[in-house]
Amino acid sequence: MHMSKTLKIARNLIDGQWLDDGEPFSVTDKFSGESLGKGLAATPAQVDEAVAAARRSFLEQPLEPNARYTILMKVAELLGEHRDQLAASIIGESGIPWKDAFNEVGRAMETFRVSAEEAKRLTGEIVPIDGAPDQANRMAYTIRVPRGVVGAITSFNSPLNMVAHKVAPALAAGNTVVFKPPVATPFSATRLFELMLEAGLPPAHANLLHGEGRTIGQQMIEHPGFDFFTFTGSTPVGKKIREARGLGHVALELGSISATIVCADADFAKAAVRVAQSGFRRMGQMCTSTQRLFVERAALDEFLPMLVEQARALKVGDPWAKDTDVGPMISEKEAARAEAWVADAVAGGARLVLGGKRSGAIMPPTILADVTPKMRVMCEEIFAPVLSVIPFDSFDEAVTAVNSVPFGLAAGLFTSNLNRAIEGSRRLHVGVVHINEPSSSRVDLMPFGGVKDSGVGVEGPRYAMREMTEERLVTISL
Repeated sequence: MHMSKTLKIARNLIDGQWLDDGEPFSVTDKFSGESLGKGLAATPAQVDEAVAAARRSFLEQPLEPNARYTILMKVAELLGEHRDQLAASIIGESGIPWKDAFNEVGRAMETFRVSAEEAKRLTGEIVPIDGAPDQANRMAYTIRVPRGVVGAITSFNSPLNMVAHKVAPALAAGNTVVFKPPVATPFSATRLFELMLEAGLPPAHANLLHGEGRTIGQQMIEHPGFDFFTFTGSTPVGKKIREARGLGHVALELGSISATIVCADADFAKAAVRVAQSGFRRMGQMCTSTQRLFVERAALDEFLPMLVEQARALKVGDPWAKDTDVGPMISEKEAARAEAWVADAVAGGARLVLGGKRSGAIMPPTILADVTPKMRVMCEEIFAPVLSVIPFDSFDEAVTAVNSVPFGLAAGLFTSNLNRAIEGSRRLHVGVVHINEPSSSRVDLMPFGGVKDSGVGVEGPRYAMREMTEERLVTISL
């Protein structure tokens, strides 16, 4: 199924109305380069209108928890009914291959289902105030109340499920939303907003704006009408948001140079398969994609050929083919950048084990060895299917190396040694540690967030909902 049966135009949605005005921008198929259709960029005035509509809907049409549950479960059901169409939209606008695109729709369904369930059990706690001196006739408890209007911006690499992770928890917690997707991938988000209205969401509860980050995005970042702002994207932009929002509450999922460690006592067969998927599936364009692979020196001669074999087995090419594993990157410009970084590393003494030469926007699975810490492939986020292999002699050396970068999102550790697993979980300075899984492992209901320059705040429906609500203390004197 190709894009002929999916959206051709991405409109702005404000106060329940789909608008036909706005400066058009083109959206291309990331594999063929052909036009998929167009989006309509919002105007500065429309940003104000969207925020005002969301505020009015929050105040005038609050949804009880059970109503939130019912609507969000209906969205999950509708996503399932339109799964093929949504997968086609993801493939065309992002280049994500069919099997990953189809899986992403399933994950978005799960994100909405979990959010729906959490809407019914968002709770505070009893505070034992009567244990304090002279407070025997008082009781205290906390409640969680929605913050109000949530602003949200996402990146291109997960055009549907990343949107779900912003929108579904916000609505489940009782907030209203103004959301902006990337101009490269506007169609999946637009279709989701159509389905949310179809599911019975009050029309102005979810507002959708299209446009460039430097214009519409910047205006949203600086807008005083948001009570909470959530963003997934680069660390430099995240820092700008932190500065612009001041004391405002934010959740920022930012960049990383994610690492996985393979110890000599690991299950090599499992590790080779999972690391190859982590480094190369979705074209390495995930903030948790394994970019640095630390392999215990005693295991290197056995493990590296197994990894290369798994990487070679991945099918590269047309994302519309159901057996393709690695499709095009988001643009030829980004593929050229990744190719240049690899060439720089090789010129600096790195050894090219596999890949390294792009074809248009397609960068094949690429493995480098003999890298040094100051090479760009080691100290900057490449966001491409490029994996650098680094040997280590002691576990302490590996942990120190993983922690040496300014980022700390996720890390993987393959070992059969329980002591190492526990030590790694305590010492790896990241938000998420996966034992016997690579850095990119994620289940949608789990807490997910980084430390250091990888961001602030936590995603995952239950955890995002706590971020998107205020905890209010209530005391009662008897």
